[in-house]
Amino acid sequence: MTTQAEAGTPAFDVVKQVLSLVLVVAGVAAFYYFSEVSFLYRVLALVAVVVLALILLLMTDAGRRFWVFMLEAKQEVRRVVWPSRQETMQTTLMVFAMVFIVGLILWLLDMFLFWGVRMLTGQGG
Repeated sequence: MTTQAEAGTPAFDVVKQVLSLVLVVAGVAAFYYFSEVSFLYRVLALVAVVVLALILLLMTDAGRRFWVFMLEAKQEVRRVVWPSRQETMQTTLMVFAMVFIVGLILWLLDMFLFWGVRMLTGQGG
């Protein structure tokens, strides 16, 4: 029961999520409503409102789980064995070659089918 009190109730999390959405919508509305104010100030205010909404979202249970997921993903990216430059270039060239070959085959097939349809419809010479 203590953990639930520390984590917050699901209803309170929903309130935070709705409040975040309302903040972003109000920020966008204010951005256009105050069109006579300098563009720089409006952008800075909008960025501040979005950052505030994100902070509020991160205070929810779903936000905390998302943050933990992002940290774990960052650790996984560090463990990835990335290909060397030579391997990357070879693979890229192979992909280009295969795309060219398949494109050529499809073009030839299209030309053959077009010729066949013209012969069947009597439009060919």
